[in-house]
Amino acid sequence: MLERERIIEIVAAVSAVLIMLSTMYWIGITYSDGNGSGLEAEGGELLVGAIIGFVVLMTIVGVALAYTLNDPEDGLESGDGETDVENKNAI
Repeated sequence: MLERERIIEIVAAVSAVLIMLSTMYWIGITYSDGNGSGLEAEGGELLVGAIIGFVVLMTIVGVALAYTLNDPEDGLESGDGETDVENKNAI
């Protein structure tokens, strides 16, 4: 069985990809040139904007997941600013 955190990560990633695919589909349907051979110039610009927006969206989702799923019990944070690796090497 998958852990809760892994399921949250999968749902967030799949949701973002579905948003991207639906946006690309909408751009393709709305800005096609009529005979099915390609996009109009405005559609191409919107497609580039959608790709840039997807990169920004995935960055925001990644940062949000990092802060949301970070448990203090994992040992990733310590109160005095030292990492666990530094503490182990000191011994």
